[in-house]
Amino acid sequence: MPDFSFEQALMDRGVTRICGVDEVGRGPLAGPVYAAAVVLNPADIPDGLNDSKKLTLRQRESVAEQVSLRADVAFGFATVEEIDEINILQASHLAMARAVHNLSAPVDHVLVDGNRVPRDLNVPATPIVKGDARSLSISAASIVAKIRRDLVMYDLAQQFPGYGWETNMGYPTQQHRKALADLGVTPHHRRSFKPVHNILYQEKS
Repeated sequence: MPDFSFEQALMDRGVTRICGVDEVGRGPLAGPVYAAAVVLNPADIPDGLNDSKKLTLRQRESVAEQVSLRADVAFGFATVEEIDEINILQASHLAMARAVHNLSAPVDHVLVDGNRVPRDLNVPATPIVKGDARSLSISAASIVAKIRRDLVMYDLAQQFPGYGWETNMGYPTQQHRKALADLGVTPHHRRSFKPVHNILYQEKS
C-alpha cells in the first residue's frame, strides 16, 4: 500500500509544498495522454488511495471525488499530434510538466511516477518506480488522471462509435483492432503506433 514516507522525508528537510504526478494513456492506440498533479494536505488525506489499477471504477470515482475536494489538483495532456511528433514517452513527460505547471501555486518538489524526471519540470523532482503503489501523492494523481482520461475517451466514443472506446479507452483490445481494420483510422488514432501505421500503409499500397 502507498504511504506518506517519501513526502514526510522531504517535509523533514523543510520542503513544504510537494506534489505527486502520474500519467495515464501511454499504451492506447487512440486518444491523448493525460497527467495529473496532486498536492495533498498532510492533515487531510483521503482514505482509499492506492494504485488506480487496483481499484474498481466505483472506488476510483469515490476516491477521485474526495481528492478533488480536499487537495490541489491540476491536469495536463499531450495531443495525438504531439504523441506522433515527439514519441509517447516525451509526450507523457510533457503532459506531466503541464499538469505541475497548472497547479494553483508553484511547488517545491515533485514526486514523479517512473524512472525518469520530465525535463520541462524546472523544479526539484524525485522519480519513483511504481510510485503509484508507493507514494500517496502519486497514487492520488494516478486515480484522478485515469478518471479524467476515461471521460475524454467516453466523449470521443460518442463521436466515433464502433471502436469501443467507452470500455477499452483506446487500448488495443481485439474489439478495437477489428474496428480499426473494418472502419479505418480516425483523427484520434496515433499514427506512429504500429497497428495504426500498418493499416495506413496498407491503404496507401
